[in-house]
Amino acid sequence: MKIIKKIGIALLIIIAIPFIVAIFIPKSYTVSVSETINQPRQVVFDYVRIFENQKYYSIWVMQDPDLKPEITGIDGTVGAVQKWNSKMEDVGEGEQEITSLTPDRMDIDLRFKRPFEGTARAANIFIPVSENETLLTSEFYSNESYPLNLPSYLFGRKMMKEAQTKNLQNIKRILEGQ
Repeated sequence: MKIIKKIGIALLIIIAIPFIVAIFIPKSYTVSVSETINQPRQVVFDYVRIFENQKYYSIWVMQDPDLKPEITGIDGTVGAVQKWNSKMEDVGEGEQEITSLTPDRMDIDLRFKRPFEGTARAANIFIPVSENETLLTSEFYSNESYPLNLPSYLFGRKMMKEAQTKNLQNIKRILEGQ
C-alpha cells in the first residue's frame, strides 16, 4: 500500500511540474527574423504584400502541393484575406488578413482553426539600407493563455523562427534572381 501511495504521489508531482512551470513562463512572445535583400524597398514591399506570391516563398503554402488558398478582397491591400484549408495537419486551416499597410510596414492578423484554434499577429517591416538594398524583418506575435503558454513558448518560438528564416531566404533568392 505504501508503494502505491508513493507511486501516486510521484505521478502527481510529475503531472504538476509543467503546470507550475507554466505559471512563470511569459504568455506573450515575439519572434523576429531579418534578411537583407539586394533590391529597392518598393520592389520588396510590392512583392511581399501580395498574398498570391506566398505560393513561391512560404514554406507553409509550399508544404501542401494540393493547397489552393482563396483570396478575398483586393490582394495586397488592407482588408484582403487569404484563407487556407489543407488536409495536412501541419498546414491546417485558417486565414490571414492585412490589417495595416504603410510603405515601411505590413500588419497581418492570423486566425487558426485547425489543428488548433487561436489567433496571432504578424508584421513585415521594410527598412531601406541603401537605394538598392532593403532590410526585411518578419515578426510574429503570440499571446497564449495559461497553461498553453508553456508549449507555445518552448516549441512555437523555435518553429516560427525556422519558418520565418526559410521564408525570408526564399524571398531573397526570388527577388535577387538566384
